[in-house]
Amino acid sequence: MSSRTVVTVQGLGKRYRIGELAMYRSLSEAIPAMGRRLFRRPQQSTRPSTATSEFWALRDVSFDVKEGEVLGIIGHNGAGKSTLLKILSRITEPTVGHARMRGRLSSLLEVGTGFHPELTGRENVFLNGTILGMTRREITRKFDEIVEFSGVEKFLDTPVKRYSSGMSVRLAFAVAAHLEPEVLIIDEVLAVGDAEFQSKCLGKMEDVAKSGRTVLFVSHNMAAVESLCTQAMLLSRGALVALGDVPDVIEQYMSKADLSATDVDLRDHPDRVPGSTPILQRLRITNDVGDVLPAVRTGDDSTFEITVQSRTMLPMLKVMVVVYGPRGERLLTMGNHIQEGVTWELDGGMVVKARMRNCRLAQGRYTIGLIAKSGWTKIDEIPSGLAFDVVPTGFETATGTQLDARFGCVIPEVDWSMTIVE
Repeated sequence: MSSRTVVTVQGLGKRYRIGELAMYRSLSEAIPAMGRRLFRRPQQSTRPSTATSEFWALRDVSFDVKEGEVLGIIGHNGAGKSTLLKILSRITEPTVGHARMRGRLSSLLEVGTGFHPELTGRENVFLNGTILGMTRREITRKFDEIVEFSGVEKFLDTPVKRYSSGMSVRLAFAVAAHLEPEVLIIDEVLAVGDAEFQSKCLGKMEDVAKSGRTVLFVSHNMAAVESLCTQAMLLSRGALVALGDVPDVIEQYMSKADLSATDVDLRDHPDRVPGSTPILQRLRITNDVGDVLPAVRTGDDSTFEITVQSRTMLPMLKVMVVVYGPRGERLLTMGNHIQEGVTWELDGGMVVKARMRNCRLAQGRYTIGLIAKSGWTKIDEIPSGLAFDVVPTGFETATGTQLDARFGCVIPEVDWSMTIVE
């Protein structure tokens, strides 16, 4: 790996003023604000608010990235990861500090960024490639490779507005990945694709890194970060908490004390996905008599109790509890429509209970994510609602073998049999 530094960040900070008309320093910040002022209701005051407050999305962040390194940037929603990448991508400017980058930059921060919905996939390849800095000759030379990688050949002459989010991100990533930049910046957009495409993307990023180029990778998937990255950075509330070896930084992230509770108020949860309607109100892990459990025990029953509240009627309510392993890998999903095949009508409040019988998780720490849907429409999502510990209880097989994390995260119930063949 080269010792040449390609990314230098010193004292970087980004401050937003809440409650006043801000001075916008980039066109992408100014245009939405102009639109809001044009359509402001008459009774709303047009004067700047005197009740202002400051919010630092980033504060005093400094680090260097060398050529050929793959830096994994992790942290909960609201930690400042996306703000950092937008500053590095020159989408917005910092309030204080500076960032310097050497070489051509390609960034994929949002699904379909730079795509025009009325244009076809073919036309958007050329449009998006041009926006990212590719010449028309370069796009033409790599066009077949881009299309093959994206897997959307059949829909290439279909307007992008008819693409699913998964199709859009496949095409967007394919264009960005074939730019051959010196620095590739990727936000958590790969979660939209299916498992096969995610594997292709990780392989492509690995190829980019092996070719001596640099990757900055934001992800909640700790398994992907651990397998791909050479260094990791942990952000929390806009501050740089840790920077160093990947296993050590991941361990610090997974053991954060502010997640360690089995009774959590979700109404203002910091990890809620932006744009969600906060109908998920509370999450508790209890035993059969309703007492909150300090930890879950292997082999015991436990109940995940979710309080849901909505001001409007929501038909076909689906509530999903997703359990992630120590490295962020999805282990299991519980949902009323999955295990029971039923949905409910939410009109006001209700408490939803998912009772997991005979816990088959080995000793360790696990994270719970929550998703609420009305039909096929996602209403609310909290990727990291809480972390809980599973403790051993002397759980063992008929042979007396103690089952723990040495055998993996999940302990299955298996019946073995044998037939003698002559």
